[in-house]
Amino acid sequence: MEEDTDYGNRFSSLCYINDHVGFLGTIKSSPSDFVVIEIDEQGQLVNKTTDEHLYKINNILPEPNNFAKKTKLDLQNLSFEGGHNQELGTLSRCSNGDHNHQSTSESEATIDDGTSKCEEETADVLGSVLDKKTNELLNQFAYNIKEKWNSETELVGPSPELSLGRILDKNQRASLHSAIRQKFPYLITVGKKSEIVVKPNFEYKELCHLVSEEEAFDFFKYLDAKKENSKFTFKPDANKDHRKAVHHFVNKKFGNLVETKSFSELNYSADNPNVVITVKFREKAYKHRKRSHLECQERKVIYTAFTLRKENLEMFEAVGFLAIQLGVIPSDFSYAGLKDKKAITYQAMVVRKVTPERLKNIEKEIEKKRMNVFNIRSVDESLRLGQLKGNHFDIIIRNLKKQINDSSDLKERILEAIENVKTKGFVNYYGPQRFGKGRKVHTDQIGLALLKTEMHFKQKLNGPCHGLNYVPQKVKAIKLFLTPEDLDDPVNRAKKHFLQTEDAKGARSLLPEFKVRERAVLGSLHRFGMTEEGCIQAWFSFPHSMRIFYVHAYSSKIWNEAVSYRLATYGSRVVEGDLVCLDGDVDDEHFPNGNVHLVTKEEESANTYAMHQVVLPILGYNIQYPKNKVGQWYQEMLSRDGLHTCRFKVPALKLNVPGCYRQILKCPHNLSYQLIEDHEIDVKTEDSCISEATLSLFISFDLDSSCYATVCLREIMKHDV
Repeated sequence: MEEDTDYGNRFSSLCYINDHVGFLGTIKSSPSDFVVIEIDEQGQLVNKTTDEHLYKINNILPEPNNFAKKTKLDLQNLSFEGGHNQELGTLSRCSNGDHNHQSTSESEATIDDGTSKCEEETADVLGSVLDKKTNELLNQFAYNIKEKWNSETELVGPSPELSLGRILDKNQRASLHSAIRQKFPYLITVGKKSEIVVKPNFEYKELCHLVSEEEAFDFFKYLDAKKENSKFTFKPDANKDHRKAVHHFVNKKFGNLVETKSFSELNYSADNPNVVITVKFREKAYKHRKRSHLECQERKVIYTAFTLRKENLEMFEAVGFLAIQLGVIPSDFSYAGLKDKKAITYQAMVVRKVTPERLKNIEKEIEKKRMNVFNIRSVDESLRLGQLKGNHFDIIIRNLKKQINDSSDLKERILEAIENVKTKGFVNYYGPQRFGKGRKVHTDQIGLALLKTEMHFKQKLNGPCHGLNYVPQKVKAIKLFLTPEDLDDPVNRAKKHFLQTEDAKGARSLLPEFKVRERAVLGSLHRFGMTEEGCIQAWFSFPHSMRIFYVHAYSSKIWNEAVSYRLATYGSRVVEGDLVCLDGDVDDEHFPNGNVHLVTKEEESANTYAMHQVVLPILGYNIQYPKNKVGQWYQEMLSRDGLHTCRFKVPALKLNVPGCYRQILKCPHNLSYQLIEDHEIDVKTEDSCISEATLSLFISFDLDSSCYATVCLREIMKHDV
């Protein structure tokens, strides 16, 4: 792979705040040398297993007299394999919960009980609202329609219909509509003022050409029931073209109501390549429905919290794999912050629509990907980015050496460096991992392209901007995201294939299953095309937190450059026009404008404020800039990047960036260290070689949220790590 010269340039230009000499060493020789543990808002390490956090599976019992909850738990133990009666087989594919295909007699009893209840309620409605003769006419009409379809006789002439007469009571009409569609999904009901007319459901017949009648029957019952957060799953299907036809039918006919996803079965293999199509209602389908307080409680979304331990695994790859195993999508996961790849990390997470016992069931499967989950429990809501106090780090620095031409004692240099940073702190730069260190395309470049989509939109309103070489910024951002590295592996071969051919379908088929982000983008491009609108849809395949991540990366790059300019121009003294935080040391970037003060000339002369109070703005529409050379520098950089009139709002992608402030200096907390000679620690490097170095440093400290351990180590060592 080509050397990342841009990375080298941007990070070699970063400043130091301390004047010690430093030393050389190697970090991340193996993931176990770099352990990151999240600190929650209560100041507790999330890797601690406590009795109150442990989720006891054996204590989970379905509530009595609550059929919906019993069904949700029991449906997880149903099998989709053959050997069941027809009624059980169809009902097992429509549930409010997750699927774990294991059959039990208890679940069969529960479902049979639920089915009979539903049928009794339907029969009661039809019997109470319709007289006996009309009821018989309805049954005969339904029978005739099915007979004609089963005999493959075409219905000639006008579509047959049956009037059930006028039903004056509005609630009775609503109940009757639903009861008929539940009993006869192959019929539709139409209201003509107070009259109800029954007709054949030709969409039902059309679906029967693609799937079994049993599946079509249950699918239309599912559609009519409109149970929030429920899912319907078609039978496993190994034929990709056939699955595509089913996807197309459902999205074409009911795309405004439901969405479809394909998932591999948990026992997926080359010998068993079955994939299932899952259908779920879109959130907007429930927006206008009125519910009682009791209904709202019953339909409350399930949230399950847990601690995730991962080793040498990228965050988004880990989430993608968990999503596949649990049958949900990546945006159903929430977390407080991103963690390093080449490390052992512990962090709090919350997943929607998955029960604690379902998460417990995949523990063995995810261990194969170097992941573990524990502290599993039910909670009431998702996590938010930044919802943590900070992170604890346990780090081993190996191969310790003096700087070139340094004749001093190495141990003295190490002691001096650590004590300096412990006292004076470090420049609070965003770390290289924020920008995709070592990659051809950095995350900030994608963020800049996304911000420029707003600029080009405004140019279009003011006049044409299409030159011969014009490339829409939305398209450019997608191409940047899919730029391959100089590596010959399935992921980069897929990206290269796409950029050369724009064959999104072919490129997606080359990608491994766990590359969720790339597969989602290519799936959207295949569906909507490589157009501006298609690229917008592709970005919407990402959750909002991921779309905004790229914009924040660009803002972070500008902030890093601004700090270097500020320190080079004014040094480590507070000057007129600086911005300071009046609350002193803050743990959170998102403090209000009211807490930010502009330093006056008199305050500069009186040394009213300390350097650790100085903040710089992170780009957005709701910030103020310093009133000195640094403020001018910000405007010059925005002009350089073509954002001089940017409002930091991209309506097409639903991105709003208000901006915030970040302290220039930070200090590590609870810092301790130990020098280890010879081989007192177990050396596990990737190539299994034991280092010849006789001195290593074990260092442990806490950092506030959004601070980078690699940046702190850079200040200590005076060396880019």
